Amino acid sequence: MFRKTHLALTLALGVGVVSVGAAAVAESASDSSGHRAYAVIKNVDGAAVGSLRIERERFGKSRLTVAVRNLTAGYHGFHVHTTGVCDPKSTDPATGSPFFSAGGHFSLGSGSHADHSGDLPALLVGADGTASASVVTDRFRVDQLLDKDGSAVVVHALPDNHANIPARYSDANGKTGPDEATLKTGDSGGRIGCGVIAER
Repeated sequence: MFRKTHLALTLALGVGVVSVGAAAVAESASDSSGHRAYAVIKNVDGAAVGSLRIERERFGKSRLTVAVRNLTAGYHGFHVHTTGVCDPKSTDPATGSPFFSAGGHFSLGSGSHADHSGDLPALLVGADGTASASVVTDRFRVDQLLDKDGSAVVVHALPDNHANIPARYSDANGKTGPDEATLKTGDSGGRIGCGVIAER
């Protein structure tokens, strides 16, 4: 009697596992189908310095995988920008930075630096000029980057402080907290690489 009951329970559990596994595989396949994007990151001279792959993950998340080379060692700001145009001759009238055509930081929120959906962890470039990273975010989906005017990935010359300026710091006038420039870009400096994000 015990052996029969044990066998029935094992078979029931086995069927349950197979059923759940099949559902997970089906959902995974559905999530990845037709929801991928790619960008070749180029410097101001038009030379490729890296690539970015974006893939739809489950539960509304996106996985970004980036690899760069021939960059200066240290931290570099790394963002998704609002417009899919990477023109090195388009310069910011305020700073002279190239790739002004890519627009500001991609944002689905209020537009303040804290709400920039496209702000990503800084890239840490090694002494050999290379870096690679993979990050999963729920701040945007792949299809949102592929809207009518597209989007671009931009690598900056300096690290992004993400507007994290504690109140204990103040400028020459005694004003505390981040200034307008910091709120806009996180003090990440000029744009040194840009790649148009396209469906793949």
